[in-house]
Amino acid sequence: MREDGGVPNDRSGAGDPVRTLELLWRVPAAGRRGPQQRLSIDEVVAVAVALADADGLDAVTMRAVAQRLGAAPMTLYTYVPGKAELLDLMLDAVYARMPRADTSGRPWRDRVAAVAEDNRALFEAHPWAAAVSTVRPPLGPGLMAKYEHELSALDGLGLDDVAMDAALTYVLAFVQAAARAAAEAAALRDGAPDDERWWAANAPLLAKVLDPDAHPLAARVGTAAGSAQGAAYDPGRAWDFGLARVLDGLAALIE
Repeated sequence: MREDGGVPNDRSGAGDPVRTLELLWRVPAAGRRGPQQRLSIDEVVAVAVALADADGLDAVTMRAVAQRLGAAPMTLYTYVPGKAELLDLMLDAVYARMPRADTSGRPWRDRVAAVAEDNRALFEAHPWAAAVSTVRPPLGPGLMAKYEHELSALDGLGLDDVAMDAALTYVLAFVQAAARAAAEAAALRDGAPDDERWWAANAPLLAKVLDPDAHPLAARVGTAAGSAQGAAYDPGRAWDFGLARVLDGLAALIE
C-alpha cells in the first residue's frame, strides 16, 4: 500500500497524474518556492531502485529512501509526493538505461526476439519491475524511447498502427509472465531442497495417493516432462518454447 493509505504500490500510474508527468519529464512545479534543494530527483530514484533491486518493492519506503540519502523523511516529500509517483520514476529510469540491441537490417523474427531478450534482461536485473502492472504506463522519456525502439522491430511488415501496438503488447506480456514465473521458481529454490531431493522425499506418499489409472494422461505427461527437465518447471525450457510460439503466432499475422 501507499504510505498515505492510497492504492497499492504494484501498479504504475497510481499517483497524481500532473505531478507525475512533471517529475518524469523534470518540469519544475509551477509556483514552487523554498530553499535550494540539496538532492536531485535522479539521486532519489537511484537509491529507490537500488533498494528494490536488493530487497524488493516492499523495502522501498519514503523513510528508507530518506535514510539512505541522509535526509529527514519529511524532506523527501518535497521531491516526490509519495511512493506511487516514485514507482513511476523508478520504472522510467530502468527503461531509460535498459540495453537495446541494434537489429536493423535483420529478419523480423530476429528483431522481435531481440526485443523479448532485452526485456528479459531488464527483468533479470530488476525483478521487482516484472511484478508491477503497467496497464496505465508511466509516460516518461524512458518509456517513450523504449516504445519507439521496440515498435521499429515491427515497422514495415504490413501491420497497421493498432496491430503494431497489439503485437508488441503480445510479446511483452509473454516476457513479463515468463519473468514472473522464473522469479517465483528462483524464490522457491532459495534455501529449499532441490527438486530431485524434494521428489525423493515425497515420492512414497505420492505413490500412495496418486492413482495413475485415474489420471493416465497427467501421470504419463507429467512423468515425461519431469524426467526431461529434472523438475516440474524449467524456466529456460519454458522461455525457449514460449518465445518460439509467440513468434509463430505473429508469423500467422505477418506472413
